[in-house]
Amino acid sequence: MCKNCKGNYYITTPIYYPSSNLHIGHAYCTVATDAMARYKRLQGYNVKFLTGTDEHGQKIEDKAKEAGVTPQQFVDKIVLGEKGVLDLWKLMNISYDRFIRTTDDYHVEAIAKIFRKMYEKGDIYKGSYKGKYCKPCESFWTESQLVEGKCPDCGRDVEDAEEEAYFFRLGKYADRIRDLLENTDFLEPRSRVNEMVNNFIKPGLEDLCVSRTSFTWGVPVDFDPGHVVYVWIDALNNYITALGYENEKYDDFDAFWPADVHFVGKEIVRFHAIIWPAILMSLELPLPKKVYGHGWLNFNGEKMSKSRGNVVDPYLLSERFGVDALRFFLLRTFPFGSDGNFTNELLINTINMDLANVLGNLVSRTTAMAQKYFEGKLVSGGEAAELDGELRALAAEVIANYEKQMDAFQFSVGLNEAFKLINRANKYIDETAPWVLAKSEETKPRLLTVLKNLCECIRVAAILVSPVMPDSAKAILDQLNVPEEGRTWEALHYCDDPESWWTTSAAAPLFPRIDMEKELAALEELKAQAAKAALPALEVEPYTDEKVDFETFCKNDLRAVKVLECVPVKKSDKLLQFTLDDGSGTNRQILSGIAKFYKPEELVGKTLVAITNLPPRKMMGRESCGMLLSAIHTEKGEEKLNLIMISDSIPAGAKLC
Repeated sequence: MCKNCKGNYYITTPIYYPSSNLHIGHAYCTVATDAMARYKRLQGYNVKFLTGTDEHGQKIEDKAKEAGVTPQQFVDKIVLGEKGVLDLWKLMNISYDRFIRTTDDYHVEAIAKIFRKMYEKGDIYKGSYKGKYCKPCESFWTESQLVEGKCPDCGRDVEDAEEEAYFFRLGKYADRIRDLLENTDFLEPRSRVNEMVNNFIKPGLEDLCVSRTSFTWGVPVDFDPGHVVYVWIDALNNYITALGYENEKYDDFDAFWPADVHFVGKEIVRFHAIIWPAILMSLELPLPKKVYGHGWLNFNGEKMSKSRGNVVDPYLLSERFGVDALRFFLLRTFPFGSDGNFTNELLINTINMDLANVLGNLVSRTTAMAQKYFEGKLVSGGEAAELDGELRALAAEVIANYEKQMDAFQFSVGLNEAFKLINRANKYIDETAPWVLAKSEETKPRLLTVLKNLCECIRVAAILVSPVMPDSAKAILDQLNVPEEGRTWEALHYCDDPESWWTTSAAAPLFPRIDMEKELAALEELKAQAAKAALPALEVEPYTDEKVDFETFCKNDLRAVKVLECVPVKKSDKLLQFTLDDGSGTNRQILSGIAKFYKPEELVGKTLVAITNLPPRKMMGRESCGMLLSAIHTEKGEEKLNLIMISDSIPAGAKLC
């Protein structure tokens, strides 16, 4: 620890499921955690900021199988590949100190030891699970916990599950957890406490399934190899394995545990506020000081989700508006404990109002006047006035309130405090009218003081916003030529005459104003282009140049036919034999080479389209009387075929024209 360090500070995000469709909602929690880590470093703490990825489980195994790769290859591509998790954190300027993957060797080693330790204590026992399972959430539920028959967390369908499993005696710790939640500040915001107690603890905590046998992608239970450790023992313990608990990779567990705060989304508060402390109680380890459950970032009132089609691309937004502007918008606009509704209009309006009109305008006007009237060199001396004391008093008040709000994780309120000083400085320009003072040599001393006061307000404000907008804050302080010692927490006070700092440089506007109408139109066009690019590449059969006259076309007798029976043709891997109702009163038999694309049972009862006046022909010794119509194309080098299916309300034998 450094000589003047205030102490160690350990802050974490949850470890994220490695998704190939990362959106701005994924970045929200991590940007907030990063801002908190930067704030604590600014204050002089020795910070350990942990994030990472949760890479085991059935859905990873299934997705890897669908992609034709191993689970390890699948997660490696998403975490390490282009526009993967690490790329997104680099883009969003996330200053994490440690990144953990649950596939890391040291973590796997530690989880096996932790599972055995809890088993030997008697807190884990073997049994059989039977109930409902949500694969996307990797959660087990009882029938009574379902909401309208669906997963209470994500609203998706659940499936029946039954298998041999190990269980954690979660109920054993129910009383201690309830006391922790109700009688301490362990969980915030406070509204989350009632939800946990009323929805989960009061109805009775059921023992928790902590191993699986229906898939293999996970940490093996070393004393029962048919089982793999289930997600909660595996994932939650990352917070301590990343510090070296039960492994030799790291050795800072004693220095940083217990964690100062876990930031988590409200959908996983249950796991962090109930299951995680119970695991630590079982291991006889100190509990984290706080779990903070933030709200969701919604899009037009709905949680951001690929399945809902409302994903917002952080790469696109950062490219068009800048990373700092996007970070600022996320933490300035939405109270951290509540849900926030993202819209492009709100983003652009926030940039224009707060960054372009207020902060950017203050910096541009001040540095321009310093250049114009003093060639950028604000020397010692000047003439003070009573108005200057108001700025000094406000700055002290703002700094104290900012610290209070940031320590309570109220980023939007903390930024609001900084903007009180910025807004007051803009008003100070109007009150003092520097352009009037510049007209007379007699008022030049007053003009000098006014500009120095403005520079000092800007310096203080830049330090305050630096945890949220690190690059922009640095650019502002660079324009003022503030030395390193003037950018610290210790220097965060209104200084009367630090003349060496008041040498300003001209620069382009930090936050150009955005044309709302044009930008929204451009975003819509980009959205349409992205949707088009996401469509599978199709190769269609080339069009024929041979023309068919209308009379010849009309000779085709196209009829609606109902599939009565469909069976494979023996000794053929292509043909299916259809028995069809064509409305004539006599069943029709047609053979079609589509076995590669359809299972026979899928087609029974469907209404198809057939050409019925083709001459019969023999196929594999069987007569085929007509042809079923289908569409054919090539997708990613693979031939695709779809039978033409029409509404079942159309009767058999209806003529198509």
